[in-house]
Amino acid sequence: MSDEKSLEQQEQGLEGVQGEEITADLAQPQSPRRREFIKGAAMAGAAAGAVSVAMHELDLVKPAHAAEGGIEGTPMAEKWWPSKWGKEDQVGATNWMSPKTTMDAASQIKSGKVYSLGRVYEVGMPLFGARVFALRIPGAPTGGAYGKNQTLWHDEILTTEIGQVGTQFDGLGHIGCRTGKPGESSKEVYYNGFSTTDLHNNSEAQGSTVGAYGLQKLGVHNVKPFFTRGILFDVMGLKGRMLDKGEEITVADLKACLQRQGMSEADVTEGCAAMWRTGWGEALWMKDNARFNSGEPGIGVEAANWLISKGISVGAADCWAIEVVPNPDPNLAFIVHQMFITRNGIHILENVRLDHLAADKVYKFAFIFSPLPIKGATGSPGNPLAVA
Repeated sequence: MSDEKSLEQQEQGLEGVQGEEITADLAQPQSPRRREFIKGAAMAGAAAGAVSVAMHELDLVKPAHAAEGGIEGTPMAEKWWPSKWGKEDQVGATNWMSPKTTMDAASQIKSGKVYSLGRVYEVGMPLFGARVFALRIPGAPTGGAYGKNQTLWHDEILTTEIGQVGTQFDGLGHIGCRTGKPGESSKEVYYNGFSTTDLHNNSEAQGSTVGAYGLQKLGVHNVKPFFTRGILFDVMGLKGRMLDKGEEITVADLKACLQRQGMSEADVTEGCAAMWRTGWGEALWMKDNARFNSGEPGIGVEAANWLISKGISVGAADCWAIEVVPNPDPNLAFIVHQMFITRNGIHILENVRLDHLAADKVYKFAFIFSPLPIKGATGSPGNPLAVA
């Protein structure tokens, strides 16, 4: 089977690929036909990525003077390690997860109504840069039939950046900071002082000291499951409109949200999950992907520092980076990511749904989420829950 024919069959949903012999062959791990199918899926994914690049202006996240002056004068200028949880810690702010936070979260449940905060993972959802989402079902069906009862089954092959598309959870190995010159991997530093060298040092990888087979430190499998208090800041409700790209959410906005919602700063407790609604996702997701990816509203340095001081464990929003893009300071790129993840071990959840919580005026709830324990991964997909 040629690459061209394999790709054509995938695009047509494998119409015409029939018979137990072919489907059984695709189900075998060492099958040449299955290897060809997987190769074709990767080609399709690459093609999808090439299309997605044209949808965005990547320059909007590039710092204007990346090579000038290093990180001096930015929130990353001062050394941030070792972590307050110890120099070997890889858990970060999920250290706040404890029986105390669990019981506090349970006390927020009044009606028992469950809200899904995750979006459907599907072709056509906004993707950043050249990221890919391509799902294929090998065979039609994949296997069978077996036994007198004639059992059939389906498998799937998924080609994607598994923790960095759709509703996505950023692990501590996802974002770092260059503190030295280009090429000095020991001075590319992540949470708790771990460097690129530490993250990729793997003597078993093809006989090399640097491996590409998962992070050796700060993999998402280290993260503790979340069962904690959730707080919604309904900024869209406060403003009475969808916020626009480049519009920064300030501390004054967050405090005004609390007041409008009948809450106080005391409701923002250590270990809680803080979320802000901008309206960006509910208005634009799969409706105007180009605009969705062109920038976004979100918090900036001031609000990030305020939330850090409250001891939150995760920050979430209904947009693709949770922070204001482009930043009002053209020299800063994804600075909130560095402040949360790299400096403080606070995780980030992107592209979550919040409109239904706001519609029901649910501003405090139990937040439940367990990242997939993929060893060495930079992040995780998933379906976070709010229980009110």
